[in-house]
Amino acid sequence: MKDKHVHLGKLMKGGKILILAMDQGMEHGPRDFNDRNINPEYVCDIACKGGFTGFAIQKGIAKHYKENYSGKVPLILKLNGRTSIVPKDEIYSSQIASVKEAAALGADAVGYTIYVGSPREADMFRDFGRIQEEADDYGLPAVVWAYPRGKHVPDEKSVEMVSYSARVALELGADVVKINYPGSVEGMKKVAAAAGRTKVISAGGSKQPDAEFLAKVKDIMAGNGAGLAVGRNVWQNEKPMKMAQELKKVIFG
Repeated sequence: MKDKHVHLGKLMKGGKILILAMDQGMEHGPRDFNDRNINPEYVCDIACKGGFTGFAIQKGIAKHYKENYSGKVPLILKLNGRTSIVPKDEIYSSQIASVKEAAALGADAVGYTIYVGSPREADMFRDFGRIQEEADDYGLPAVVWAYPRGKHVPDEKSVEMVSYSARVALELGADVVKINYPGSVEGMKKVAAAAGRTKVISAGGSKQPDAEFLAKVKDIMAGNGAGLAVGRNVWQNEKPMKMAQELKKVIFG
């Protein structure tokens, strides 16, 4: 078993995390992109030059655009994925890449989405249990995207549901958990407490006005968050590098 703390350290700066995510192409489809940012090279360039501590992408982007990011920003390879076409009450994200592939691509961490409360929850738990064990063997940290979702989840962004998902990530052995912001500093503190020693980062969410978005990020950090995994609020921004600079000020101080 290799020491994963070496790779985990690469994903952090002063214990804080700022990930640029571009898994939206599979998760949401082309609707999230315009003529400029639909080109993965454009987003890779932002990831490399924006001072991010990680770049979260699916294996197709990782393979076809390796020369655009490799050695310039730590890679977090997403190991599962789904489309937005599947109804929420049947939600399941199947494994599409292996830890071995992630290591071969030079990844510093693996990412895996679990929909807590989904009818297929047990399948995702089982898959992640195997992935987490393999990741430990390779010395790779595991980042869990933990989202409460499905017909039994009344409000997927409530403090109770987000806290439950964060706790599930801790119990499953995740090193970092990505959650949806629960709406307040106090709510964020409860989520962070539920996650224990698993570091909590928040999703950036859909594109928001800059001031509104930065205010939310400040609340995330005030609520004991470890950072952010952001996509659209950076690469959909007219001035992505300026937004990256503002985020670094808030997260790293």
